[in-house]
Amino acid sequence: MPGAKVHPSYAESETFIEVDPTGRYVRYPELLGSGSVKRVYRAFDKEEGIEVAWNQVRLKNFKDDPVMVDRLHSEIMLLRGFSNDHIISLFASWKDDVSDTLNFITEVCSSGSLREYRKRHKNVSMKAVKKWSKQILEGLNYLHTHDPCIIHRDLNCSNVFVNGNTGQVKIGDLGLAAVVGRSHSAHSVLGTPEFMAPELYSEKYTEKVDIYSFGMCVLEMVTREIPYSECESVVKIYKKVTSGVRPQSLNKINNSDLKSFIHKCIAHPPSARPSAAQLLHDPFFHDLHES
Repeated sequence: MPGAKVHPSYAESETFIEVDPTGRYVRYPELLGSGSVKRVYRAFDKEEGIEVAWNQVRLKNFKDDPVMVDRLHSEIMLLRGFSNDHIISLFASWKDDVSDTLNFITEVCSSGSLREYRKRHKNVSMKAVKKWSKQILEGLNYLHTHDPCIIHRDLNCSNVFVNGNTGQVKIGDLGLAAVVGRSHSAHSVLGTPEFMAPELYSEKYTEKVDIYSFGMCVLEMVTREIPYSECESVVKIYKKVTSGVRPQSLNKINNSDLKSFIHKCIAHPPSARPSAAQLLHDPFFHDLHES
């Protein structure tokens, strides 16, 4: 019709602020989360018609820290080779030389981190906690039995993500993961203090550190408190952990089966802790009847 304005398409009118080199992914300004290393934005995969997460790292912030840059590249390489329902999937990655950023596209979980999800939903049954726990263990078992063996080293409830409409949980943020292979041992002190096993501080440990962290995750899921929140500093947490003092929130648990299960996970020495595969068959989960 002569003189009529052409109405812009929905895609053209959307407020996206960045496009990947292939034109497949577009980034929106909405920030899903951020940390000391990367910022995660809402994004869209035009080819598949699904929402995704656009992870972006400003490399100039780490120009004096090549080790951290190496870790980020390691996370991308690790994720590329993974295929598990309980590990966050990686779809694409690239370095933008103009903006000096490292970008990678991962799947997005609709309800954010398990920590935030649990804060929003206070009334949760033990059955739900068991279902989340079992899925985390499925992810850990995949990492620990991978060839080579992978230790996450920073498992906590802010690194586990939830699809609230299905109850599915997935492990993410593998930037501190270690490939340990046949030796199953590592030597760097890394992680989140409240969730770090005692042996991590001695710089000689195996994948059993993830089992300890998992136990602390279960504790947080139930109490909605970060373990050792009674401590005012990292130093005090370190002293309690290395001397075998348990977090005060453990005293709030009255369910004997649950308390026993957590104690198995955080047992010391590490050899006393079951593997992820063994925990998946623990009596704690016997009342779950999943297909």
